Amino acid sequence: MPTTKNRTSVRTRRARTENTSSPRSSSSSKSSGQKQTRSSNGKATKSENGSLNGNSQLEKLFTDSLKDIYWAEKHLTKALPKMKKKATTDELRSAIEEHLAQTEEHVSRLEQVFEMCGKKAQAKKCDAMEGLTKEADSIIEETESNTMTRDAGIIMAAQKVEHYEIATYGSLVQLAKTLGMNDAAEVLYQTLEEEKQADEKLTEIAEWNVNQAATQEEGEEDEEEDDNEDEEEDNKEEGEEEEK
Repeated sequence: MPTTKNRTSVRTRRARTENTSSPRSSSSSKSSGQKQTRSSNGKATKSENGSLNGNSQLEKLFTDSLKDIYWAEKHLTKALPKMKKKATTDELRSAIEEHLAQTEEHVSRLEQVFEMCGKKAQAKKCDAMEGLTKEADSIIEETESNTMTRDAGIIMAAQKVEHYEIATYGSLVQLAKTLGMNDAAEVLYQTLEEEKQADEKLTEIAEWNVNQAATQEEGEEDEEEDDNEDEEEDNKEEGEEEEK
């Protein structure tokens, strides 16, 4: 027959065994409960293969933003050649041509992201980009051809485009990460970095060449305006003399 001491020892071992197994059971149950919550709350951020379910407002915002920038990039593939044609310096034309090639790649990347999301690539008109390219057209019309002033205007217009794209892709990268779309975030990040580099390149061209040269053209335009004013005054005086 077991003694009192032995019975106490057996109870102690049983208690230790139960205490040791309890956290595992609790942890397993907790993990299972978390999975169930994520899959049953109706607003899961992603499916098992990483594609969007399209159930949450944030997912809809992400998808709509993709459609918006997709339209913008495709629109730029038509707008950039016009800007290149109107540019004065070879350096600016080369920079625009290089970014045109990148823009075509950006379109392909967006199509890749759509596929990652389990969505068909669709474009949604981007009013912001349409406005920015129209402004670029106006700047070109309002500046003289073959001048550094025109190049300064084209750079200004192009950088407005770049800043819009940088803001858009920066937001899309963060949204993709939030939604668990890490592969998509990496693809979008590549484009974001190229947009930043293009913006920096335009700044270099402006600061090291175009802007300084354009200041000399301002003086020539002022002289022209003075000559026109003098001519108008002369014509006015001649008319007054004829009347007398």
